[in-house]
Amino acid sequence: MINTALLAAFIPTFALVSLTPGMCMTLSMSLGITVGIKRTFWMMAGELVGVGLVSVLAVLGVAAIMLSAPIVFTLFKWAGGLYLLWLGVQMWQSRGKLAIPETGDPAHSRASALQLATQGFVTAVANPKGWAFVMVLLPPFLDGSKALAPQLTVLIIIMLLIEFVALNVYAFGGKTLAKLLSRGDNVRLLNRISGTLMMGVGVWLALG
Repeated sequence: MINTALLAAFIPTFALVSLTPGMCMTLSMSLGITVGIKRTFWMMAGELVGVGLVSVLAVLGVAAIMLSAPIVFTLFKWAGGLYLLWLGVQMWQSRGKLAIPETGDPAHSRASALQLATQGFVTAVANPKGWAFVMVLLPPFLDGSKALAPQLTVLIIIMLLIEFVALNVYAFGGKTLAKLLSRGDNVRLLNRISGTLMMGVGVWLALG
């Protein structure tokens, strides 16, 4: 079904790439700070769906078509980037649904599961570097002498598992940071750290 030698090389390669700081990892850390691990799972779900979709379409060549239509793609990623930038500004001001309330339960989040999942999905799909990377990374690990569909299925499942672990690492890092800083009157500082990260992701997405 799949070349085991290629698979053995693919796993550490993608693990290294996935653990490298990027848009989705920064977003996971930001939400880990403000909404906690459990709520961040919704963003992770949307991000993983986006990564899976990008992987399939990239291998099928749709990515080449999308990247050759810069107007539509640019509008999409700018819309996503500006939305994340706006959320980051609100968080920096301790406002909005993702900010930690300065009074009351700091773990409270008013953002819906759909909103969080949409954030993850848009960040994954609107990242042009993600499309280009998958187009470059996946093909070398596909054995032309074997059926494409089973190989692609296995590789994407492995990619999503590794990506999920990496997202959790960053989310737990954000949650740990939140615990350290929440011992004093640091809620506003947490919101500003998280908001800055969110704004960074938005600018990164729009200009990347």
